[in-house]
Amino acid sequence: QVQLVESGGGLVQPGGSLRLSCAASGSILSINAMGWYRQAPGKQRELVATMDWGGRAVYAEAVKGRFTISRENAKNSVYLQMSSLIPEDTAVYYCNAAILPTSGTTYVEWGQGTPVTVSS
Repeated sequence: QVQLVESGGGLVQPGGSLRLSCAASGSILSINAMGWYRQAPGKQRELVATMDWGGRAVYAEAVKGRFTISRENAKNSVYLQMSSLIPEDTAVYYCNAAILPTSGTTYVEWGQGTPVTVSS
């Protein structure tokens, strides 16, 4: 069993900052990549940022220059530093990972999500 657990969401004022964390645990042989997606009510889930375990990052255009993804490979963890937040960033943020478990083949696992609300 592999689990992803997000933390760090909450209510923040426009212009503020939040740092999201996600840690993978369980019977993991290796992780190829981890990333962040978000979904607002009535909207499709969309990419925020991803990073492979070599450190290559991909960002959605809407967050470039404001968000930074990072990882700690040894901890199977990924982080999202969010700055200059705007109301349009309000969404549930989901962590995901491309995981090779000890018992099978690579698959994508999703966390339960952590809500972020940007409002005054």
